[in-house]
Amino acid sequence: MPSAAPRRRLHSVLGLLLLLVTAPACSGGPAPAPGPPATPSPGAPAAESPYWVDPGSRAARQVAAWEAAGRNSDAQVLRRIADRPTALWGPGGDPGPAIRRAGAAARAAGRTLLLAAHNIPYRDCGGPRPGGAANARAYRDWIGAFADGIGATRTVVILEPGALAHTVDGCTRAEQHAERYRLLSEAVDRLKRNRNTKVYLDAGDPASVENPADLVTPLSKAGLEHADGFAVNVSGFQPDAAARAYGARISERTGNRHFVIDTGRNGAGPPPGDGARSRCNPPGRALGTPPTDRTADPLVDAYLWIKPPGESDGPCHGGPPPGTWWPDHALGLARRATE
Repeated sequence: MPSAAPRRRLHSVLGLLLLLVTAPACSGGPAPAPGPPATPSPGAPAAESPYWVDPGSRAARQVAAWEAAGRNSDAQVLRRIADRPTALWGPGGDPGPAIRRAGAAARAAGRTLLLAAHNIPYRDCGGPRPGGAANARAYRDWIGAFADGIGATRTVVILEPGALAHTVDGCTRAEQHAERYRLLSEAVDRLKRNRNTKVYLDAGDPASVENPADLVTPLSKAGLEHADGFAVNVSGFQPDAAARAYGARISERTGNRHFVIDTGRNGAGPPPGDGARSRCNPPGRALGTPPTDRTADPLVDAYLWIKPPGESDGPCHGGPPPGTWWPDHALGLARRATE
């Protein structure tokens, strides 16, 4: 009678042969021949960013134009902007159609839409040609259309850059403050009715607000309690550490509220000099930390490019009107970037 050991060896060999024969069937049949690598969607952001990249942005169109003209080296550098997510600023007329189009694309890509709402009355300090909605009623209609355009899309909204900072820097007249706080608070509530929308009230930056504690009461009156947090350094050039320290000082006075930081143009730090002109299209600036919600910081929810890099601040330092795409300026920001 054969011993138990030979039988065990025989069973082991048979089991191994059976495993080798049946393995292909377990994986769905023989492995297919290798094919070309998958091409990512034109609007897909980098793996570390959850935000939608607009494949038709002005930076993306500039890349295509330069490639068609044979400026391939410049086009490749400009991809540092074109291939990364930047905020869409809702147009001042009817913002609904543009937001709905972007929202549909973001949902199709499985990404989060990044928006900025910037249409508060007396937006530009109430100068001779103030921007923004004509009055409170017009603003309520506008923010309603803005929120309706978002719908169920997963979205982050930066609410009214500059609006609260201008209530403490003397730019907005005192008799306009109460209305502004009321409109912002109403806007927060309206946007938060969308179940997938996060809202961050803008809270200026160290270059515009000397004492961040001055913003605590305005933020409270503007509905911070119902928002997801606040934003700092929007359109600014303060480095990450300075912006973070500024935000932390506000956070500790507002119940440890979280915040986001605009890093689109802060890679080289603030420009030299003081005053508004030194912060308007300053030369020598660079892209900053790429957009991401992986900050490893318990207070900072995200680094975002809120002011689209490459858009002019206004007719200063050789720039075109505010909001105009400026290819050479964009290329300079991208060339000086370290990423």
